[in-house]
Amino acid sequence: MVVFGTRPEAIKVAPVVRRLRADRSIDTTVVDTGQHAGLLEPVYATFDFDPDERLDVAVPGQDLTALATRTMTAVGAVIARRRPDLVLVHGDTSAAAVTALAAHYAHVEVAHLEAGLRSADLWSPWPEEANRRVIGQLASVHLAPTQRAADRLLAEGADPAAVHVTGNTVIDALLHTLDTTAPPLPVPVQAAIDAGRRLVLVTGHRRESWESGLADTAAGIADTVRDRDDVFVWAPLHPNPIVRAAIEPAFAGLDHVLVDAPLDYPTFCRAMQVAHCIVTDSGGVQEEAPTLGTPVLVTRDTTERPEALEAGASRLIGTDRAVVRAELAALLDDDDRCRAMGRAVNPYGDGRAAERVHEVVRAVLANRAA
Repeated sequence: MVVFGTRPEAIKVAPVVRRLRADRSIDTTVVDTGQHAGLLEPVYATFDFDPDERLDVAVPGQDLTALATRTMTAVGAVIARRRPDLVLVHGDTSAAAVTALAAHYAHVEVAHLEAGLRSADLWSPWPEEANRRVIGQLASVHLAPTQRAADRLLAEGADPAAVHVTGNTVIDALLHTLDTTAPPLPVPVQAAIDAGRRLVLVTGHRRESWESGLADTAAGIADTVRDRDDVFVWAPLHPNPIVRAAIEPAFAGLDHVLVDAPLDYPTFCRAMQVAHCIVTDSGGVQEEAPTLGTPVLVTRDTTERPEALEAGASRLIGTDRAVVRAELAALLDDDDRCRAMGRAVNPYGDGRAAERVHEVVRAVLANRAA
């Protein structure tokens, strides 16, 4: 049974779902908790699959405790009814954490995809760092994206036989999407590119930045590009009104900034591909962009993805307004720095992670049946 609740999870598990469903020896049940109701249909269309179970845990205005409680109850009922031999969860969402706990309570083994990421700060990212540590304690199969992530799990006492380095499935998803889709860019973005403007792609959503970090980041970007006629900023924002209220004021009145609605995944992949650089707090973008040769400025104080930093593909810059301004200006003004970051080799895999995950899952199920 594969369980997910958010759009990023759905994108990253999609290559695994496709691979498992192609194996007739494995009865794969796919469960969408409904946390991102309405946002996942384009993902299903892009990767040509549908969930077997659609739950309804999304309630406007609910806090994390309410969301976790509703998710655990709903997923627990599906586990009791379906009686899977293995439950696979991805990453560090609250849905993944409570699904792992529900499976554990039902005496069902848990496989953790994208296992072993750690920031070493329980409050950054919040609540994701706590979620993935909980899952790490409950899982009996750890599917690590890198050797460094696997080494962390081993240092925490994980059974070496249960730790497998697979690569990150988001690279599979990215390559599949670029190979099978070619969405047009919005007219203002395409016009800017045709006019020779460099595209700065901006995203931000992290809870730990809601108080001031998002606003400070946006202000730093605005400071940098305000008087530059050779740059165009494209900011597809998370639909959360808190996020939009924090970011939009800094860009008001700037005619070379497009504040946009969230993009579907194929369009976002295309955006990363054509961007001069990306300013983001997204974990997935830190993993995807190196494949495309696009430099990333990470607007967070910590990251659980140090491999990209060490490879030279990204820089951890925080959210201080002056630092954001200086770091973005450096990427716009220093061609050598930008080219060096773009040449970095992606440490997160080769696009065959889902194949390796399938092999591990098949072996686990075969051993259980023996």
